Amino acid sequence: MHTPPRGPACAIYYTTLAAIAVPVNLVAIVILSLGRCGLSRCITRYLLSMAVTDLLVIITAVLLNRIPAVYFPNSFLSITPLCRLIITLIYASRDSSVWLTVTFTFDRFVAICCHKLKTKFCTEQMAAVIIGMVFALSCLINIPWYFIHEPIYIINNVPWYCRLKEIRYTSPIWAAFHWTDRILTPCLPFFLILFLNALTVRHILVASRFRRSFRAQINGENQGDPEMQNRRKSIVLLFAISGSFILLWMTYFVQFFYDRFTNGYKIKGFSDPKFSLRESTNMLQLLSCCTNTFIYTVTQSKFRVQLKHIVQYPLNVIVKLIT
Repeated sequence: MHTPPRGPACAIYYTTLAAIAVPVNLVAIVILSLGRCGLSRCITRYLLSMAVTDLLVIITAVLLNRIPAVYFPNSFLSITPLCRLIITLIYASRDSSVWLTVTFTFDRFVAICCHKLKTKFCTEQMAAVIIGMVFALSCLINIPWYFIHEPIYIINNVPWYCRLKEIRYTSPIWAAFHWTDRILTPCLPFFLILFLNALTVRHILVASRFRRSFRAQINGENQGDPEMQNRRKSIVLLFAISGSFILLWMTYFVQFFYDRFTNGYKIKGFSDPKFSLRESTNMLQLLSCCTNTFIYTVTQSKFRVQLKHIVQYPLNVIVKLIT
């Protein structure tokens, strides 16, 4: 993730990504904080935390890492202690973003499929506890990334840039850490999201079939079912978020196994096709941090209304000043 990008295409991509992702996540944070989207407080907590972590990923991985590597390769951000800290924060924010997607998926699974557990688990207080645990654990388990890097150059007693220590490739302990890191993000989340969504779909199909049959016996005809319509809206939001995650992380998932079984992590240079594959993987992974706001806009009518108000507000102010 911290490999320096190369070429005008990378410069344009990361600049555009930052220009879009930062404001859209800020807008999502503002709208969700107002709590006027017609969503439960539990769901709002998860979506708000996901917007915050997505913004942190963009700040650490793009604004502090990728863009400086393109435009300011010798800035103070390249000093080794700061470089180490940025890399650690990138992994911590990335893990938080991924696992909050998992916890949101699990929360919706419980809300739809486990009615007895729903009243205890799907609450605002429980969501706050789980979100706090995800943040804390993501920071804790990524501390080793700070110590596994060393300077590339030392100029006037100042260490510059970061690279993985050779022990990373020879020590069983570091190899185990690397495997654990990749399993926790994104392999395990990948399978958990697919598994939970499969169970949710199965439950919805069975419940929908039963409710249609039951309502037909009572009413004599299939009429609109408000409960199923509300559940359908919740499912569309869930599947859009988790589906976006799976699609944009798929390349990263495939690359991980390719590297493990073919020594693909050994890149000979920036012209190596494996470097291009890795950089494309990073691009798609970071793109996933600005898609949720667009998903909310498409799937949630009340979110669109609040977004329209935010866009119109400065325009109305300008019109009033002019007139």
